[in-house]
Amino acid sequence: MTASARAVALEILGRVRAGRVTVADALAAPGAEALDERDRGFLHELVLGTLRRRGWLDHALCALSSRPIDRLTPGVLDALRLGAYQLLYLRVAEHAAVSESVELARTAEPRSAGFANAVLRRLQREGPPPAPDPIADPIGWLTSAGSLPRWLAERWSTQLGSEGAIARARCLLDAPPTYFRLNPRVKDALPRLAAAGIEARETVIPGALERVEGRLGPLAAAGLLYAQDAASQMVAQLAARVGVVLDACAAPGGKALLMADLGGPRTRVIAAEASRRRLATLARLRSRWGATNVSVLAADALRPPFGPAFDSVLLDAPCSGLGTLGRNPDVRWRLAPADVDRHAARQRALLESVAALVRPGGRLVYATCSIEPEETQGVLGPFLDTHPEFVTEGLPSWAEPFRAGDFVGVDPARHAVDSFFAARLRREG
Repeated sequence: MTASARAVALEILGRVRAGRVTVADALAAPGAEALDERDRGFLHELVLGTLRRRGWLDHALCALSSRPIDRLTPGVLDALRLGAYQLLYLRVAEHAAVSESVELARTAEPRSAGFANAVLRRLQREGPPPAPDPIADPIGWLTSAGSLPRWLAERWSTQLGSEGAIARARCLLDAPPTYFRLNPRVKDALPRLAAAGIEARETVIPGALERVEGRLGPLAAAGLLYAQDAASQMVAQLAARVGVVLDACAAPGGKALLMADLGGPRTRVIAAEASRRRLATLARLRSRWGATNVSVLAADALRPPFGPAFDSVLLDAPCSGLGTLGRNPDVRWRLAPADVDRHAARQRALLESVAALVRPGGRLVYATCSIEPEETQGVLGPFLDTHPEFVTEGLPSWAEPFRAGDFVGVDPARHAVDSFFAARLRREG
């Protein structure tokens, strides 16, 4: 593995820590994409793994450092985290993990090289300290081995109890499975999948495949398949309907494409998105997929330029993203407690706005990639109390394993997909 991949990893961690970019956008940026295939894979493992395990890495470094790590230059601490992750989790040459990380620390602060070398050499020799006992000290375990910020560890412990919080944290420490679906326009998709060495297995969600082996990138670029988490596919399945359909917050576009594919030629999907940059990405995806029954439109769901004309409206509301920590590990370090309430307030406004666009007899699906109470029942309960014209609609049989009362609620401790909540409602005439 080259030093350049490690250098790009350090730069990405710095930008993510400063709040300038999400890890997903950073890994898709030109600097990361310019690396060759092998180094790009190493970069993704370094960045995502370091963020997933950051709490434990800091616990180990703190025990071995002669200085409080919260007083280190941020770039030096990031370099130490990268080195520690390689030593503890990757099968790379230990001398390279140490020496390259020391050089990265030197670029952040020239006088830090000796200190960084001493800490990483000690970790190499002694290994990490013991983890706190999860029974005697659950918060200590959650904030170290569980790699959660303290506020989230305390929040989940209150909601779920210590045992439930620990179970959820454990399942978010490893990379989640990769799911995808095939483009129904490509008639020879399955033989081409096999020829590319991609092995996959079916899931309970219609059309959703779990990758077992192989690289999806080349066939995704050719428009043969689309990598999309199973939870995202579930939401689109719940909202799909023949007729005129609105995806009110559509980017990156996977759900709009799936609803269009399911609806067929008698369906028109309006994929609305307020962000011009994300709209351009959505338009490119539509073109690559060949979805001629999807119309891309710049529109703000809080001020929609429509009337009550839709047979189905999907509001996959912008949310805290706390259901996607396995796939987007930077979320746990970017959020603050107040962000959950801030998102919930916006979700209530968005739901109120788009509900007016559903025709009588039409469907409304409210979904979030979060199962925090404020963003789920805390939004939906008051809405249903003040809108008696909306009633819950039955769920399809394949969704039964994910049922939570009248709605769908997916928890990573029980299902190997992103956490999400979805309510399918019908507007009565």
